[in-house]
Amino acid sequence: MFAIEVNGQKLEAEKGETILKALRRGGIHVPTICHLEGLLPSGTCRMCVVEVEGFGGLVPSCSYPVAEGMVIHTRTPQVLATRKMLVELLLNNHPDDCLYCARNGNCDLAKLAKEHGVRDRLFRGPRTPRQKDTSSPALVRDPDKCILCGKCVRVCEEIQGVSAIDFINRGSKAFVGTAFNQGLNVSSCINCGQCILVCPTAALTERSHVDEVLRALADPGKTVIVQHAPAVSVSIAEEFGFAPGVDFDGKMVAALRRAGFERVFDTSFAADLTIMEEGSELVKRVTEGGALPMFTSCSPGWIKFVEQSYPEFRENLSTCKSPQQMMGAVVKTFFAAKAGIDPANIVSVSIMPCTAKKFEAARPEMGRDHAADVDYVLTTRELAELFRITGVDPAAQEPETADTPFGERSSAGKLFGASGGVMEAAVRSAYFLITGAEMKEYKIQDLRGMQGCKELRVKVGELEIGAAVVSSLGQARKLMEEIRAGRNDLHFIEVMSCPGGCINGGGQPLGANLEAVKARMNALYTIDSDDHLRVSHRNEQVQRLYQEFLGAPLGPKSHELLHTHYEKREVLV
Repeated sequence: MFAIEVNGQKLEAEKGETILKALRRGGIHVPTICHLEGLLPSGTCRMCVVEVEGFGGLVPSCSYPVAEGMVIHTRTPQVLATRKMLVELLLNNHPDDCLYCARNGNCDLAKLAKEHGVRDRLFRGPRTPRQKDTSSPALVRDPDKCILCGKCVRVCEEIQGVSAIDFINRGSKAFVGTAFNQGLNVSSCINCGQCILVCPTAALTERSHVDEVLRALADPGKTVIVQHAPAVSVSIAEEFGFAPGVDFDGKMVAALRRAGFERVFDTSFAADLTIMEEGSELVKRVTEGGALPMFTSCSPGWIKFVEQSYPEFRENLSTCKSPQQMMGAVVKTFFAAKAGIDPANIVSVSIMPCTAKKFEAARPEMGRDHAADVDYVLTTRELAELFRITGVDPAAQEPETADTPFGERSSAGKLFGASGGVMEAAVRSAYFLITGAEMKEYKIQDLRGMQGCKELRVKVGELEIGAAVVSSLGQARKLMEEIRAGRNDLHFIEVMSCPGGCINGGGQPLGANLEAVKARMNALYTIDSDDHLRVSHRNEQVQRLYQEFLGAPLGPKSHELLHTHYEKREVLV
């Protein structure tokens, strides 16, 4: 550590770090647009410029290293005028439709304009209009609102390893688009929505289903049923001003009822059901033979990634549907029959932290007789919007529990929201299925945390099972290349499309940093440690479902409703 001077005050800096990092650690705000924490700086937007004495001009603080004795100024007239000019230039080609914009009230560009006192359009001239891309079932791309920061391009390429979008053309004609400038639906996009989380404007948003759900709630002839994913309860509170990691489960359930949903089910129940099927499938493959390693199938972005990038490994994917789709299937069969409701009159809604779940629900394999098992998917952000429209404040509700029979869940099912959670839940139950005994310690520390890749060797009876957990498809690609090259010491691999898992899904609240994501993850771990039911195979409602309807895991009825298949997928490159 050494000393630098910033705005007349002494500040400590560390050798090798950038000016921006040193300033932020010292509590000095410097605006950025293109900067992405954890990735190499691109220095393209220049919003983070500062003045360094002796340099002879302004420097981008995101890419310029600190040096001992450096004297820095962050708010000189030249610095402030330059930043304001940059905002004015960005606004030159930006539409004036803030009142109708999906990011109204939560737009980084609007915040920068306010911070820098931009009150008038300085530059006026013809704009370059571009067509909105609405081809994807999950995402909407509006190039008119793109400010060419490049963050979506970098996340898609450097974090996710998908490269579905990139810069096209040069200079004033440059824009961000797909291969051959075709629709997202025929691109390599896996619908994960990580691009939405980093986009500073509404150039990228999810395809909203809020209006459709509101119409269903207002239809007296429809029974509207909702399920909520494990990660939603520990993130929805952020939309209402609470700190990250606050568990709103009971309050959210009560708010969903006040909003008009007739039944509120917990997707964690279906996560327990998934473990029963997936754990049994793993045991069968290990003991009787089958394609190994077996990959989890809960993340629809990962499924599409395999279909288009590694189709030769489709047999390695678990045939289990995701918890969302399992819940949708039993709601429109078992529940409909028990409640005496025509499945055609049930509207099945899911609340998910994931934009790719919209794509998954629309897959033709996910339903019967041309009717979808899940009709509409709302992201965490969309749920907050629905609450605001209907005038329901979750914070003001007294906590309530989910409805039976799909309201009971184990904390193992709740762990599905964090990277490593599916594996931890599966190991707990696989141990019992193989040995007939419970694990002495349910917590598996090696599978927890934000690391992109985690591995575990676990002794189950006479078997030693090699397991791996990866989050982000960039990490998944590295492991897949190792397996393609001949690695064969792994039996079971959990893959989550998003870094950290569903707690950091593309449908989660915007503006979360790494600490917020960790807080959500730790909230799930706390729920698990405090729960009395910590293994999926002890869920009595799941056992009842098998006794009364499904028969046995991997049985004919289970296979019909809870399992699926995958196909090779061609995309434009």
